[in-house]
Amino acid sequence: MKPDTEANRTLAENVHPGEWTNPVPAPRYNLVVIGGGTAGLVCAAGAAGLGAKVALVERGDLGGDCLNVGCVPSKGIIRASRAFHDARTSGRFGVSGTEGLAVDFGQAMERMRRLRAGISGHDSARRFRDQLGVDVFFGSACFAGPDRIEVGGAVLPFFRAALCAGGRAAAPPVPGLAEAGYLTNETVFSLTELPARLAVIGAGPIGCELAQAFARFGSRVTVIDRGDRLLHREDLDAAELLRAVVEGEGIGLRLGRKIDAVTRHGAERRLRLSGAQGTEELSVDAILVGAGRVPNIEGLELERAGIEFDRDGVKVNENLRTSNPRVFAAGDICSGYKFTHLADAQARIVIANALFFGRKKHTALTVPWCTYTDPEIAHVGMYEKEARERGLEVTTLTVPLSEVDRAVLDGEESGFARVHLVKGSDRILGATVVARHAGEMISELTLAMVAGKGLGTIGNTIHPYPTQAEAIKKLADLYNRSRLTPRLKRLLTWWMGFSRQ
Repeated sequence: MKPDTEANRTLAENVHPGEWTNPVPAPRYNLVVIGGGTAGLVCAAGAAGLGAKVALVERGDLGGDCLNVGCVPSKGIIRASRAFHDARTSGRFGVSGTEGLAVDFGQAMERMRRLRAGISGHDSARRFRDQLGVDVFFGSACFAGPDRIEVGGAVLPFFRAALCAGGRAAAPPVPGLAEAGYLTNETVFSLTELPARLAVIGAGPIGCELAQAFARFGSRVTVIDRGDRLLHREDLDAAELLRAVVEGEGIGLRLGRKIDAVTRHGAERRLRLSGAQGTEELSVDAILVGAGRVPNIEGLELERAGIEFDRDGVKVNENLRTSNPRVFAAGDICSGYKFTHLADAQARIVIANALFFGRKKHTALTVPWCTYTDPEIAHVGMYEKEARERGLEVTTLTVPLSEVDRAVLDGEESGFARVHLVKGSDRILGATVVARHAGEMISELTLAMVAGKGLGTIGNTIHPYPTQAEAIKKLADLYNRSRLTPRLKRLLTWWMGFSRQ
């Protein structure tokens, strides 16, 4: 763990103890789990808690990307950058003396490392061994046959296995990029000094989140992407709103650009860009690659176990079973969506299906997600275009946050809540929320969808005033008003007149 700090030493002692001795394998395991990230830890802990004899194999650090180089550290520095941004822009609230404010990047990073170390105790090797009864093996695992796994010369026979080996950052095939050197999510959180000029390759969630955070700390950030917009999966209005925000914060955008080559000149990196706008050379001090992920399938000897795979990962059916009926998979190694919460949900399906002959389907999951920019962009279900492509008639309702009192009072009215309904009903097909805490707001809509409840149920639910979550209730009010057809309004007007007689 770099840098060598007390917090990182605590983290390492939890997630990969230096003096660890692998146990003697059991004659046979109910479940052998490959990979100690979110999916693997949930599989191992859940199965052991139900009485199974479980082995957990990890070649790196327990906690996986989420704890060590993903969700946890990124949200730690995002919060620190937001605190500085809020302080620096607090003049609009009547706060004075904000002109000379400064942020200590090294201290902000050390705070993140300290908090990460504290959180890591939940994923620690000793907790899984001593409290949960799991046999924890450190080393590279590979299949030795259809019903056995080898690690460090030891053979682990199993009744069932769970492939949860995760994924890693992908790097675009740009000439000179590797020679020039670059950061990914796996190395950026080891920084102790702020790069003065930072190029971010990729305008997806990782790129946008970290670009905004580093810009708020004081880096001069440029985001580069071959696509013509930010967050290509998201609602266009949401992406354009975020674009206006980040450009307003001084982030340079080079969209629709191809990186032809990268060269290094001393400590400086130079990127040669081309596109419809012509060619350009961009000089920076560091490059951060956030251009997607690839599954960790190398070295597993999947062929020995008869497990089918391709470059996108291990192939599974709707029950998360691989082509080897004894082996299941969960998380980034088999999923098109790389979310920690989805890995958790899939792991629970694996436990039920692998050990208890369940028939749960991962295709039936309703999966929300959130990009943790400021404002956040959260989504669940279908987009309007997707619904129409499936032949569904759609009614789309939108409430701007500028119409929500709490958002106005907070000075956070840049955003909206949007819902897509089956035309003529209140059935929710999908929803998008853009707000500072959109990730906290999307779950109400997700719950309604999972429970089979419509927007009318949300409208009948009392929401405390004033809260930004009132935007969701206002969507329901908007739906109710849309039901008041001219004919119905004439009828009601007649009735009101008659009742006055």
